[in-house]
Amino acid sequence: QLVLGESGGGVVQAGGSLRLACAASGPTFTRYTLGWFRQAPGKNREFIAFINWSGMITNYATSVKGRFTISRDNAKNTLFLQMNSLSPEDTAVYYCAASPMLSPSQSATRYDYWGQGTQVTVSS
Repeated sequence: QLVLGESGGGVVQAGGSLRLACAASGPTFTRYTLGWFRQAPGKNREFIAFINWSGMITNYATSVKGRFTISRDNAKNTLFLQMNSLSPEDTAVYYCAASPMLSPSQSATRYDYWGQGTQVTVSS
């Protein structure tokens, strides 16, 4: 059983940056593909990025490519999301998630464990 908890959300002006963290507790952290998703009010949950167990494979949604960077520190059981050049369209609750699947996926259905979410608000 993996327990995830996000931190680092907040309010930032357009053009600013935030760094989200997701701390994991439980065994075998390195066995999991990790991902970030977000959900804005009235919208479906949206894939942001994933990273495989070693950190060698990453993938991003088109909407964030070049602005966001996903990374992980397996020694500290922590996942990160560096977000730069934020815009009001990035306002949402951000969730980290873990998937036991060997093949990383953008599909939320492949992720078995979820954090409680952290609010990111970007003001114009």
